Order: sequence, then C-alpha cells, then structure tokens
Amino acid sequence: MAETAAAPKNVKFIITRQDDPQSSSYVEEFELPYRPGMNVISALMEIQRNPVNAKGDSTVPVCWDSNCLEEVCGACSMVINGKPRQACAALIDNLEQPVRIEPMKTFPVVRDLVIDRTRMFNALKRVKAWIPIDGTYDLGPGPRMPEKKRQWAYELSKCMTCGVCLEACPNVNEKTDFIGPAAISQVRLFNAHPTGEMNADERLDALMEDGGIDGCGNSQNCVRACPKGIPLTTSIAEINKQTTKHMFKRWLGV
Repeated sequence: MAETAAAPKNVKFIITRQDDPQSSSYVEEFELPYRPGMNVISALMEIQRNPVNAKGDSTVPVCWDSNCLEEVCGACSMVINGKPRQACAALIDNLEQPVRIEPMKTFPVVRDLVIDRTRMFNALKRVKAWIPIDGTYDLGPGPRMPEKKRQWAYELSKCMTCGVCLEACPNVNEKTDFIGPAAISQVRLFNAHPTGEMNADERLDALMEDGGIDGCGNSQNCVRACPKGIPLTTSIAEINKQTTKHMFKRWLGV
C-alpha cells in the first residue's frame, strides 16, 4: 500500500507596507513553501522574485534594506514578531507563525521596510564620533592603546548603526529629542582613544545639552536588544560619570 505524501508546509508572513513617506501603512499577507534553514531575508527575496500575495494576486515587490547578510552591516533591521532585530539572523524555525514583519517605528519610513536613519548619523555628527586628523603632513602611526584597553574598546567598536537600540528604547520617540544609547557609547569609545581624548570635552559638552545623556531613563532595553552585545548601559554609566566631572570642572574653572 502506497504511503500518502505529506502536504508541503507553508509559512505565512504578515508584512506592514507603505508606498511612500506620506501614505498610510497597510498590511499584506504572503505564503511561501517552507525550506529548512530559511530566514526572513531569504523569504523576502522569494517574495521579491515572485510578488504574489496570499490571495493569489500579483502585487508590488516588498522593499527592504540589506547588504552583508551576516549580521555585520546593520542594514536589515526591522521589527519581527514585535522584536527589533536583524532579518538576516532571524531563522524561520525559531519564529512563531505567522511571521509578522514591520518597519522600525523610531525612524521615518521611506517605503515598506526601508527606513531613514538620518537621525542616527546626525547624532554621531553632534558628538563628533570620529578622530580628527590633520592630513597636511605625516604624523606617524600615532600612540598605541594597551592591549587590555584595546580589547574592551573593540567591543564598543562593533556598533553597526543598525538602530535596534533606539527602537527598543522607550525614551526615543517623537515626543523627545534624546540622542539615544548608540551615540553615547561611541563617545565613550572615542574619549578612551589616545588621540580621540583630545576632543573629549567637546563630546561631553554635546551630551550635556538638551536631548543628551539626561534623557536616558535607565530602562536597559537597549543592552538587551543590541545584536552585537555591546555593553550600552555600562557606557552610559561611564559617560554619566564623565559629564558630572566635566560639569564640576567647568563650574570651578579648572
């Protein structure tokens, strides 16, 4: 007696879409055959190749950002089943069905799952998250960091500017101008650098302005959400200490 073949398993996706920055969002459902090892990005790629929704109607391909597909670039950040994360690292086997995919709400939507991260880059500019170099002549290789210090600095340098920490933070919203945990952690990184510390006061001044470090409510959502495991709350505590010392030094005229 021939065995009855098992029906192929399908995966259902409920995707929040938006045609342009001014239009209203809407939901569209898709179904794909299950494949072992598939992740959210591979599912979105299949939908892009064959943009047919669960009703069987042809539709416009879903737009999203991606680049490295190895959880390094931070481009594919989105909200998956209510949690901000990287789509390339979201395995379908580990997700509840149906899979609900939305753009991050902290940032303006460009189209579908594509967001505008200008807010993050402006924050990095505000705190001067770089080491200024005078390129008029060769200054040599510069000072070296001790190995122990270099190791923890490397952990801070893993930031992908993915925006997940801002999405998870309850203090980052349309009612506040809080700079967010990512920029604060980068201040700690550059203030600890042997060359970058020359501009430490400027960075601390920036964080003492409106929307700076005092906007943190210590919810600690950021450190739990960070896909790279960066010790964001430790950085915030350290910069809080630095800004307090800096404030007293300015007050005393030191």
